[in-house]
Amino acid sequence: MALSLRRHQGPSKFEQAADGSMTLIEHVRELRNRLFWAALGIVAGLIVGFFLANWVFDLLQEPYCDLPSSIVDGKCRFLVLGVADTLILKLKIALWVGLIVGAPVWLFQLWAFIAPGLHRHERKWAYVFVAIAAPLFTAGAVLAYVVVGHSLAFIMKAGVFDDTTQLEVTSYISFVMNMILIFGAAFEFPLILLMLNFTGVVTGRKLLGWWRIVVFISFAFAAIATPDPGPFGMTLLAACMTFLYLIAVGVAMLNDKRKGRGKEVYADLDDDQISPLEEEQVPVGVSDRIDAPAPVDGPAPVTKPLPLESRFDDMT
Repeated sequence: MALSLRRHQGPSKFEQAADGSMTLIEHVRELRNRLFWAALGIVAGLIVGFFLANWVFDLLQEPYCDLPSSIVDGKCRFLVLGVADTLILKLKIALWVGLIVGAPVWLFQLWAFIAPGLHRHERKWAYVFVAIAAPLFTAGAVLAYVVVGHSLAFIMKAGVFDDTTQLEVTSYISFVMNMILIFGAAFEFPLILLMLNFTGVVTGRKLLGWWRIVVFISFAFAAIATPDPGPFGMTLLAACMTFLYLIAVGVAMLNDKRKGRGKEVYADLDDDQISPLEEEQVPVGVSDRIDAPAPVDGPAPVTKPLPLESRFDDMT
């Protein structure tokens, strides 16, 4: 009954997008609907985040409140320069929380729009990478939160005012959120390497050969992108990126072994390296002279037919 009803209704939008039967206008309408539901999920998360904004703010201000300079009359105090700064800050925190709370909705809409263009095995690996990406980003965010406490203590003591100054609230929250976003994004670096390996672009041995470049890029990225001017956050981020790179290389080598990669004749050579000529070893005592070819028998001689008079004589 259900099967006959489905056949009567025709293929679904997912099946139409997968087999390429959707027109351009239908794709545009599908994108419009997906964006609408994604925006609706973010708005719903924004409403939830507005009620959780005070709790999130209390969590983010703890590293600052641990400093002696933040305590005034027994309470943790910030500087507020604008009249609407506190309200704008609450809306910003609500938007960040809304993006996290509404992530299942807008990520599902994004996946539903992209998935029909992927093969079955590509969808399987996409599920795996998305499942790994969320814990990696969370680990980077937690590490950033820990780094903020040490960084603030170093920055405040190394400044010209020692540790007796207060911070402006919007600048402080922006500093903490930038640290969380940068650390979370940096922890996704090994996923990019694994994608290159699982798609067959590079092998694990080639990734391992890039270790000098990767270490240099990790420290350069940490020095430029980290808003913390102290050496603690930069060094810790670069060390974590290098450690995750080594884990990714190990997984890539296991994947190469599983798929039987690296057994080709020239697998160990770089793209710009000349392959050696393979010379056939001739046994001792055997001459390398080429013998003359054997004669080939020619075609049989063609006999001419007898004249008509001679054949008539033979018959008589």
